[in-house]
Amino acid sequence: MNFKEIASITLVLFSVIDILGSIPIIIDLRKKTGHIHSLKATIISGALMISFLFIGQSILQLFGLDVESFSIAGAIIMFLLAFEMILGVHLFKDDGHSAGTSSIVPLAFPLISGAGTLTTILSLRAIYSEINILIGIVINLGFVYLVLKSTGWLERKIGQSGFSILRRVFGIILLAISIKIFKENLF
Repeated sequence: MNFKEIASITLVLFSVIDILGSIPIIIDLRKKTGHIHSLKATIISGALMISFLFIGQSILQLFGLDVESFSIAGAIIMFLLAFEMILGVHLFKDDGHSAGTSSIVPLAFPLISGAGTLTTILSLRAIYSEINILIGIVINLGFVYLVLKSTGWLERKIGQSGFSILRRVFGIILLAISIKIFKENLF
């Protein structure tokens, strides 16, 4: 267990999951549906992330891909997600109107544990140990749960401009991390 690695992983996942940037969407979902099951959304998101951590590589092998190639692809996606966060543009289509309950779709998937998060987990697996990634996932799930439970309070305290600033700061961090992952897996 390496605390520096855990901190890095936690920060990367925090940036990609972007639960703070998703608060306006969560608040809107609460207004539309009346209630979101925070624990259910957190557990389902965690199950998806942890499953992908352990069987994601097997899925890649099924398609004849290696972790390094997937890591480079993940770094490119993280790079584009960082641009979305920094510039406030939308490059990826939002699937916010999928059928199903709001606690699962779109909250648990794809908002919390979407393609960017799952790709990032496999990218991280190429450079960090599984146990440290698992700890980073669990720390982020705890934070996700706390944010889901306190969206009303956060809305009153931080405000739209505060969320905008946080999103851009984590976007810059994510951009730098994506470049690091790209460089480490390119050669």
